[in-house]
Amino acid sequence: MDMIVLTKGVPDFREGQVSFDEDGHLKRGETPTVMNPNDKHALRAALQTKVRQGGSVDVMSMGPPGYGDVLREAMESVYADELYLLSDREMAAADTWATAITICTALEKLEPEPDLVFAGFKTADGETGHTGPQTCWGYDMPLVTHVISMEVDPEEERLRAKRLVEGDIEEIETVETSLPAFVVADPEFEPSYRRADHRLRHKDLREETQKRAKNHEDHMTVWDHEDLNLDPDYIGLDGSPTVVSSVDPIPKAPAERDATMVDPADDAGMEQVLDEMAPFAGGD
Repeated sequence: MDMIVLTKGVPDFREGQVSFDEDGHLKRGETPTVMNPNDKHALRAALQTKVRQGGSVDVMSMGPPGYGDVLREAMESVYADELYLLSDREMAAADTWATAITICTALEKLEPEPDLVFAGFKTADGETGHTGPQTCWGYDMPLVTHVISMEVDPEEERLRAKRLVEGDIEEIETVETSLPAFVVADPEFEPSYRRADHRLRHKDLREETQKRAKNHEDHMTVWDHEDLNLDPDYIGLDGSPTVVSSVDPIPKAPAERDATMVDPADDAGMEQVLDEMAPFAGGD
């Protein structure tokens, strides 16, 4: 089984981490980059398959050189074997379509081509959910989205998955398809390691990866647009048909909060604190 997980670096939107300019626009250069949270579900799905079925799991991302840290985190999470970074200035400012073209071309360059490609539900900075399905369309393989559990039969080259269907009510449907296949993991995905040999395999992989991740750059391949034989007119900003009509500034959080300092030795002050907390506590 040869598998690959697509991941992306996004701004760290936790309070206190995001930097804005005076108009409320995000300052990416001053905001830390972290792994896209939804990609972690895809990583867990790939790791579960590796533990149960064996094989290899690689991780791929497109972005600036700093995304190497995101790939290192992915290696630690999914115990990945190899890392791939698609990076140069010609790829910058790509929309989902240009990103999908670049990733699809990189996937075709892999040897052997993967049996399973995993992607997250959507990114925290774009929220479109387009890149995974668009990449799959270009790669021409079956697509299964919103996967919450899955089983793979390598001998029969079949994937059986349960996926969440949201409509008037939430339903779960079971689907089956041939390999190779493209899996978009849902946030509801929960890996399962019920057998003792799976849990032991999981432990062994974790120990192996802790050593490998310390020198993750030795396992990282960087490809630019020339390595992928891509025309700059069809990737990056020039190859992006999306037009952004406007951008609304992000409201700024309050710079300061009102706080009352209470000395623990001040009995009257501590009594006031308890009176303030009592309505939010359970019981009498």
